[in-house]
Amino acid sequence: GLQSGSMARDEYLKHLASIPLFAECDKKELMEIGKLATEIEIPAGREFIKEGDFAQEMLVIVEGTATVTKGGQKVATLGPGDVVGELALLQHRPRNATVTSDTKLDILVVDSGAMDALLDDIPGLAKRLLKVVASRLAD
Repeated sequence: GLQSGSMARDEYLKHLASIPLFAECDKKELMEIGKLATEIEIPAGREFIKEGDFAQEMLVIVEGTATVTKGGQKVATLGPGDVVGELALLQHRPRNATVTSDTKLDILVVDSGAMDALLDDIPGLAKRLLKVVASRLAD
C-alpha cells in the first residue's frame, strides 16, 4: 500500500500548497507543515469556534465553507485556504468571533507549539502570516 500512501501524501501537499499562507513553501517545508499540523473533520452545522474562547490554535480550511458571526451578526463566509484564529493565537487573546460550519469541513489545526516550530523553520512564513493579519485588520 506504499503507492497509495505516497499518492495521498502528494495530494495532501498539493492541498497545502493551494493555501495562500503556504503557497511559497517548498516540498520539504510543506512536508513539515503536514507533519506538525493535524487534519480534522468537522460535521456541518457545528459551532467550532466560539467568541470569547481562549485560543491555542490556528485553523486553516482545506475544504468546505463556514460562517463567521460577531455578536450574532454574520460578518464573513470562509472557504478553502482561509485562515482562522491566527490573531488569537499570536496575541494569546480570546477569539473575536464565532465560526460555524456550513458544510462538512476538512480543517488543518496548527497549535501554538507547531506554530512556533513552523515560524522558526520556514523563513518566509512569518512574513506571509503578517500579511494575512494585516489584511484582516484593514477590513
